[in-house]
Amino acid sequence: MRLALEQAHRARSAGEVPVGAVLVGGDRVIAGGANRPIASNDPTAHAEIEALRSGGVALGSYRLTDTTLYVTLEPCPMCAMAVVHARVRRLVFGAWDPRAGAAGSVTDIFALPGLNHRVDVFGGVLMEECGSLLREFFAERRG
Repeated sequence: MRLALEQAHRARSAGEVPVGAVLVGGDRVIAGGANRPIASNDPTAHAEIEALRSGGVALGSYRLTDTTLYVTLEPCPMCAMAVVHARVRRLVFGAWDPRAGAAGSVTDIFALPGLNHRVDVFGGVLMEECGSLLREFFAERRG
């Protein structure tokens, strides 16, 4: 999660919402991603999607089986479904997102019946640190 926080700080430095993600396989970091929808003019360029895309390239497959994705913020519905479709084994996230979270806050994509893949989900890891980074960012924006 500390590496995901580093990615979040990169996003913040670039003027993006500070969310970071790191994809790990075994004891090896496969890929990282930071939010960049503003810089890329791409509404899908969330940290999770960036890490999954880079991970797919690194592994030569869109199926990221036996991997863990660490994210500083509870994924939105788009990112949650991408995690399922990528066949990620485990998702670990920091702060809960009461406005758009799809791992239990607003909805729980991972509990939908009929999905062909199940992801082990763990939330609240380094929650205070992840949450304070976001709170500080938005407090600065509001001035």
